[in-house]
Amino acid sequence: MDPEESKPVPNSETEENVESIAALTDPQAQLLADLNQTKSEVAEWQDRFLRKAAEFENYRKRAEKEKTDSMTLAKSYVLLEFLPVVDACERALTSIGESKADSGSLQQYQQGVELLYKQLLDTFGRAGIVPIEAEGKPFDPHLHEALSREETDDLKEGTVIRELRRGYLFKDKLLRPAQVVVAVNPQPKDQKSR
Repeated sequence: MDPEESKPVPNSETEENVESIAALTDPQAQLLADLNQTKSEVAEWQDRFLRKAAEFENYRKRAEKEKTDSMTLAKSYVLLEFLPVVDACERALTSIGESKADSGSLQQYQQGVELLYKQLLDTFGRAGIVPIEAEGKPFDPHLHEALSREETDDLKEGTVIRELRRGYLFKDKLLRPAQVVVAVNPQPKDQKSR
């Protein structure tokens, strides 16, 4: 038999057994081992707790944002339904202003429409709806919908000449684009004939 084979081979199980036997004989060593094990368990549980707390905080923030977004979306759908009423008031006021009749009943009708229109705009303002300023401004495809182009020398190309239907923003998001007519530079006469 080889003398090398007869020597015991150290392994971790044997070392643990020796340590546990030493710990049984030495109570202080046992307490230190228990303390170290408890400290590592505490650190592990503390790490788990902090991760779960961070996950919960992220979930709470995400849920709050989704709730706010869904409320804003629901409000925008309802407010969008009132825009044709505002458009009708604007058209009525324009047609009354253009009429030549000066009867008392027409003036009362005009005052009633003006009051209704003002109340609607005040309600929109409180709800966060803001009209888009279009006339005289550069055309912005994110805010304006160009329905036609008109040649003019008076304005720079790409400028909104007139607004056909007012657009609105709701909490800095487009609720409805403004329908506009956009200026283009006239072509030289020699190019028109070609």
